[in-house]
Amino acid sequence: MKRPELLSPAGDFEKLKSAIYFGADAVYLAGKTFGMRAASGNFSDEELARAVEYAHERGVRVYVTVNIMPRDAEYPALRQFLIYLHQIGADAAIVSDLGVVALARECVPDLEIHISTQASTVSAAACMAWHKMGAKRIVLARELSLAQISAIRNALPAEVELEAFVHGSMCVAYSGRCLLSQYYVGRDANRGACAQPCRWIYSGEIAEEKRPDDRLPIIEDGGESFIMSSKDMCMIEHVPDLVRAGIDSLKLEGRVRSAYYTAVVTNTYKMALDSFMNSPENYRFDPVWRRELDSVSHREYGTGFFFHDPKTEPNLVTQPGYIREKAYLAVAAGAADEKGRVPFVQRNKTVRGASVELLSPGRPGQSFTADQMWDASGAPLESAPHPGMTFYLNPPFSVQVGDILREG
Repeated sequence: MKRPELLSPAGDFEKLKSAIYFGADAVYLAGKTFGMRAASGNFSDEELARAVEYAHERGVRVYVTVNIMPRDAEYPALRQFLIYLHQIGADAAIVSDLGVVALARECVPDLEIHISTQASTVSAAACMAWHKMGAKRIVLARELSLAQISAIRNALPAEVELEAFVHGSMCVAYSGRCLLSQYYVGRDANRGACAQPCRWIYSGEIAEEKRPDDRLPIIEDGGESFIMSSKDMCMIEHVPDLVRAGIDSLKLEGRVRSAYYTAVVTNTYKMALDSFMNSPENYRFDPVWRRELDSVSHREYGTGFFFHDPKTEPNLVTQPGYIREKAYLAVAAGAADEKGRVPFVQRNKTVRGASVELLSPGRPGQSFTADQMWDASGAPLESAPHPGMTFYLNPPFSVQVGDILREG
């Protein structure tokens, strides 16, 4: 079996570093324009060049999203952007529009092309059509089952790579193509500015035109209705199935999520993937991996379209909003000194005596008590309340720069 690539989101430079430190084989990100996640921090041209250099120095590939549906007036700037991506050494551009594919083949024929999930590719025939136009990889539509993906893989030559989302937000629209945001607030979801009206709380009644007196409530028992809000996808318990289906790249959603989210999700899927690939015959799912994913902000988890038809088993949330994540307290900023004290940079208030966990690459969170704290001069501290302040702890574990301290 071929080991699939683990592809992580990088909404800004902090998240890029987090994804790489915790085991991503590749990251996907966007410039300030032409990408489908306007709400994430994204990268200026100068930052894109630094991001590519930073990732390549660590053996990690960088794919840049260029997946909006551009208007005619945007093509001159788009041409220059594609040329710039090639100049800085980006590993691929992720595109969804036929015109963008044609432009890329013309002006940067050596730049690898990946077809975005926005293109709604659901068949081997469509994959081959894109491949003949110059695409190396197809990011399959999220509406496919695992059996359908396996059949597509078996029908394609090996040089056509397949990528699939395996974790993160889903939406009510088909392959993300939605008009609700544009209709309600004038923010075009298909140009990266979705206001997520499918997550809003709706209440009241509906009536069919010819039966105005037969009104139906649209509320759940004891609460509001979330008739359009999808569960988050979580395939951590099915990593062997994903590998056996022949998917070349396992994609984690979340460019607008936190750096902590990026770290935990990347680390968890890396642990599960390593465990299976190292010994398929002895592989056992470790429940601690699911607990790790439960520690990040998410909606109810489900498996999307992989194993069932949502027409018969709706993939909708039953509880409002997000299940909140454990607090991201600090990040390790150096090695232990001669007294075993490790410097941390504060992200959220940390209190002496608190139960905390250390998150390191390749391991789930390790618990300990922050029984002693010191400031930079060595004076005892009761808490570290100020953002960005440096404080010291004495964890009973080995700590490396980049390890995360979170609440226990």
